[in-house]
Amino acid sequence: MTGKSRQLTVVIHCQLPAFMFRVIESHNDVKNHVIVWDFDNFVVFLHTTSNVHPHYNKESSAMRINIANPIYDSVFKYLVEDERIARTLISALLKREVVRVKVRPHEYANTNRDNISMFRIDFAATVVDESGKEKLVLIELQKTWLNTETLRFRQYLGAQYANKDNIVRTDNPKGYAIPMITVYLLGHRVGEIEEPVLYVSHHSYDYDGNVVTVGMPDPFVESLVHDSIIVQIPLLRGQVNNRLEKVLSVFDQTRRDEYDSQVLDIEESEYEDDADMMYILRRLTAAAASARMRLDMDVEDEYYSAIEDRDTALMERERALQERELAIKERDKQLQQKSQEILQKDSQLQQKSQEILQKDSQLQQKDEQLEEKNSQLQQKDEQLEEKNSQLQQKSQEILQKDAALYASARAMKEQGMPVTLISSITMLPVEEIERL
Repeated sequence: MTGKSRQLTVVIHCQLPAFMFRVIESHNDVKNHVIVWDFDNFVVFLHTTSNVHPHYNKESSAMRINIANPIYDSVFKYLVEDERIARTLISALLKREVVRVKVRPHEYANTNRDNISMFRIDFAATVVDESGKEKLVLIELQKTWLNTETLRFRQYLGAQYANKDNIVRTDNPKGYAIPMITVYLLGHRVGEIEEPVLYVSHHSYDYDGNVVTVGMPDPFVESLVHDSIIVQIPLLRGQVNNRLEKVLSVFDQTRRDEYDSQVLDIEESEYEDDADMMYILRRLTAAAASARMRLDMDVEDEYYSAIEDRDTALMERERALQERELAIKERDKQLQQKSQEILQKDSQLQQKSQEILQKDSQLQQKDEQLEEKNSQLQQKDEQLEEKNSQLQQKSQEILQKDAALYASARAMKEQGMPVTLISSITMLPVEEIERL
């Protein structure tokens, strides 16, 4: 045994999964020396080719290590069950000193798998406020891998608001609710928000929109509202600009191992100056070395793989439905366009029909007028014919009178009456009488 912690040197002649070891360096003819933290803080060196036993010098050699990925429910549960780690995480989130953290008796971890994974756990945290006084707050922590509907979060919050165990009766017999802060660790993005960590705080205002400070915070008001902290894990992206981002860096999925998504590849030297972070790394390294934890992660992978397959099938079905809906909409659009064209043609035909009817009416009116004129002409023809008949009759009468007059003039001439006298009596010209 050497070094500051207990160390055990062993020789193995078998193959180990990649997650159980990490390469340190080569000494002489010794290759692939590896190190593992177990649950009792043993440092174990494994090698396969020599009896030379290397020693890991933490002060002189930087190392990249593999830690269990805390995005997995089983790993996250194992992580936050540790009171020191829970204090470190909550303190970084609240930006306050956390004196004590206690897991609530009722834990809502996602042991029974539902449609969407959502790990939920409650903490009673004693924090130091701005005035230096200790204050008890209820931390409702929810973690989800996949994008889920907000109704699930609201239902859980509703259960917490209705929980009588969250009421304290120290200063009021009727009791006030413990101030509550909800924390959401999301494995997906929220809309178009670019900030990896979002603080949603409530304030009180008067009618004119001015912030009310006198008498605030009030336990009655605090019982009815709560603040929220939303962490978008996909937006961490290796950014470490403050204490919270340093703590959350162990959730950064850009550090996933290239060949194994169950572990993250961490540069241990980045945390050597932080005892709390080194404690977190040790616990996550132990989780990575745990066969039971690996089995739990495998179960989660299989579960999420089934969900992804289901979601892929649903997405394909939804895409097919959307394409069909688009085709139907396009067909409806074409049918509507054709209907409009038909309606337009019907309107044009109707207009032409009206024009034809109008022309027919005009023609009928002209026919009636023509018929009336024909009737008038026929009437005039009849009148003219009647007049012609009368004229013919008069002509015959005149002819008869002329014949009688000529006969009388001839008789008078034959009797020897002078021509001039006959002319004066009959009014016939002398020349006509002489030719008789």
